[in-house]
Amino acid sequence: MSLTCPLCQGALSAVDNGVACPAGHRFDRARQGYLNLLPVQHKNSRDPGDNAAMVEARRRFLDGGHYAPLARRLAELAAGYAPARWLDIGCGEGYYSAQLADALPAADGYALDISREAIKRGCKRSPQLTWLVASMARVPLADASCQLLASVFSPLDWQEAKRLLAPGGGLLRMGPSREHLMQLRQKLYDEVRDYDEQKHLELIPAGMRLAHSETLSFALQLSSSEARADLLAMTPHGWRASAERRAAVIAEPLEVTVAIRYDWIERTGH
Repeated sequence: MSLTCPLCQGALSAVDNGVACPAGHRFDRARQGYLNLLPVQHKNSRDPGDNAAMVEARRRFLDGGHYAPLARRLAELAAGYAPARWLDIGCGEGYYSAQLADALPAADGYALDISREAIKRGCKRSPQLTWLVASMARVPLADASCQLLASVFSPLDWQEAKRLLAPGGGLLRMGPSREHLMQLRQKLYDEVRDYDEQKHLELIPAGMRLAHSETLSFALQLSSSEARADLLAMTPHGWRASAERRAAVIAEPLEVTVAIRYDWIERTGH
């Protein structure tokens, strides 16, 4: 176990139904199976992260198979890097984490999100993983403990990513390219702002480098109103766009372009 105490950074060891550090800080395992390593003083709100409605919308949409090609490619890429230990950072309700777990059966896998509602659902997908409610800015794992970090549609603390990665390990980042959901965005806004695909590359810290990049795109038919409503609810468009425009999107079948970029950003040295 590479877990560290979120209060004092001491090593955590398994005890009874939870974990504890040498200083005596103890964290019990929830009945669903996850560990809550988010101390109250590290919370910005009483219940941070995605709420139950957002999590359920994402679960229904992803379980409908709409993004299955994206998850398949993520798992293929991860398997090619063959990490001994990996972490899905900002894992949500665990759809992608479960596919990574299937692709890396011999590896030690961790999945982390700040949303307790999301992690509760994730536990059911892959009980063999270590599921953590924790902050992405204070990941309770030891320095250089991971060979692979997955970041899927998630914000990222670059210094924390660098700290967690062993030399030669890397961050497998999956995020939108310019064309992603363009037709949806055109229906929702008068002026469609481009995603800045290069922005995250400018943030890569010294000691890490972009080693591989590729894009996967396909047309997605959203014929059911539930799928269209769930796609809105699981993205920021669900609260950014006007109620009238959201209703118009939900009312009619829609074909959208899914266009996702995968980057492998390696940890080069000490």
